[in-house]
Amino acid sequence: MLVVEGLTCRFGTKAAVDNASFSIAPGGFVGVIGRSGAGKSTLLRMINRLAEPSEGRILFEGQDVTALRGRDLRQWRARSAMIFQQFNLVGRLDVLTNVLMGRLATVPTWRSLAQLWPDEDKAIAMSALEQFDMASIAAQRADQLSGGQQQRVAIARALVQQPAMILADEPIASLDPRNTRIVMDALLRINKHFGITVICNLHSLDLARTYCDRLIGMASGRIVFDGAPAMLTDQIARELYDLEADEVMDVAPGHVPTHSPIPAFGTAAAA
Repeated sequence: MLVVEGLTCRFGTKAAVDNASFSIAPGGFVGVIGRSGAGKSTLLRMINRLAEPSEGRILFEGQDVTALRGRDLRQWRARSAMIFQQFNLVGRLDVLTNVLMGRLATVPTWRSLAQLWPDEDKAIAMSALEQFDMASIAAQRADQLSGGQQQRVAIARALVQQPAMILADEPIASLDPRNTRIVMDALLRINKHFGITVICNLHSLDLARTYCDRLIGMASGRIVFDGAPAMLTDQIARELYDLEADEVMDVAPGHVPTHSPIPAFGTAAAA
């Protein structure tokens, strides 16, 4: 169980996130919605501890995440894997090595620097790539991939961290409609078949309603809506998005996600 209590992040006199409180049970697919500048990215970065809270606490399975330091903090960041809008891959490295970067918390620094990855880690990374039909390009440089391919590599990298949750910060913002569906389907498969909690910042209301089982709406750093997608009426959405309402409500995914079975993941045997 993830519990956020009175979480606040200030930059000078401005509160990017203001007194946010909520809890998320394991296995949920939660969409964080709201207009640009509402505080969505800062919220996710605080949960991962990439941004420091000014006030409040983050608890996970009873552990105070806001108090973690050093090795414990690195392990938490592995358990709460981040996926970024701009992929954050190393372009000159091949796809497999980029995915293996998700294993950094489990191997000595000298091994990663020398790229002497254990065979078990290589098997885990290849298994993750196979989940997303990417194994055939494992040796290709990351900067030669399309945006959709790069984001799937980033998702595979997050998956090999064997996280308890995945925090996706606008993962489809720079993608075309086809790759948007592919990436959202990939996140949904991770959620449904591995039981990994997904918290995903989304700009499109239609995508949020299609993929998420719960929505948290933010405005000016505060949580102003928290409930099932069906509870988010068009009137509430227009109040939430204000001048951006027409933009986010006119985008239709035109797609119903499918949940095809995929093999178990997380051990070398799964490769």
